[in-house]
Amino acid sequence: MEKMVSKASLQGFYNQKKVFVTGHTGFKGAWLLLLLRELGADVKGYALAPEFDYSLFNIAETKNFCQSIIADIRDKKRLEAEIKAFQPDYVFHLAAQPLVRRSYQIPAETFEINVTGTANLLECIAALKKKCTVVVVTTDKVYENKERHILYKEDDVLGGYDPYSASKACTELVVSSFRNSFFNAAKYNEHQKAIATARAGNVIGGGDWSTDRIIPDIIRSLQANQNIIVRNPTSVRPWQHVLEPLIGYLLLAGMLNDHHEAYASAFNFGPLPVDHLTVEAFVEKSIDAWGSGNWTDASAPGQPHEAGLLQLDISKAKDQLEWTPKLDAGTAIGWTIDWYKQPDNRKKEYTIQQINTYLAL
Repeated sequence: MEKMVSKASLQGFYNQKKVFVTGHTGFKGAWLLLLLRELGADVKGYALAPEFDYSLFNIAETKNFCQSIIADIRDKKRLEAEIKAFQPDYVFHLAAQPLVRRSYQIPAETFEINVTGTANLLECIAALKKKCTVVVVTTDKVYENKERHILYKEDDVLGGYDPYSASKACTELVVSSFRNSFFNAAKYNEHQKAIATARAGNVIGGGDWSTDRIIPDIIRSLQANQNIIVRNPTSVRPWQHVLEPLIGYLLLAGMLNDHHEAYASAFNFGPLPVDHLTVEAFVEKSIDAWGSGNWTDASAPGQPHEAGLLQLDISKAKDQLEWTPKLDAGTAIGWTIDWYKQPDNRKKEYTIQQINTYLAL
């Protein structure tokens, strides 16, 4: 497996290839840009402007090695023009409204961005007159969550309690429809398009400043010497460092590009079962990595519903892609906290250092 995710093997897929990334200004998108730079890809990004001036996208000076288009995924004419002009070999679709609690505030817009935005993208790709391989990133929350000790598999029933989760389940249906209607494997020689979806667990890593995400909340509190406010300390999540699923996405797309019939489906990317931690355990490990801090349970009745238990089965990715997580939860948390400890003028260098350290494992 180590050979499958080495720098050299991934360069074999991406060196001098054209890669179009939606959502490139976001947390995961910026990490993906830096990964693709290390692999020698020619990258074009399409997304809204970064939400924060101190985002990883800006810190890493990604505009120096990536064509960056600041535009809305709902603007189909602009999107189509940029894709047509670039003629990508690969597309990674990360653009989304990604926050559960925000989806309660803007439910219709969440569906518009996540569902219609994906349909816009796939319609533009269908119009391409060349081979193109696509990975659409959804979430671990696409499943009909029964809140039991179940490891959800890719063929389990889709659902979604909150608007975000439901919108991503709808995204999966959009992909399935386009795969059957426009990218059918039986007619691959005609359209030359292959598409898969990637469902990742709760992702952590340096450079995330989003509202209502656990690491940004922890870091802001620790930096201010304030107690960390924890909403649901007993909730269980599949925590993983951002590099784990991103490497999974890259591996999936590369293998899909070479063997379209075998991999044109959904894949879970998450930690080993032992690293499905409670929020309380996660916060305690973060405090230990920081070296100080305390937390306060702020759970209260009437707050928006968030799943109390969610676990992923990653056996399909392990068996079919030979992908497996390399960092346990403690290491993932340690790498993340260490990133935020770096001075601002070292964060770009430290991100690249973590990428190359990971690829060498």
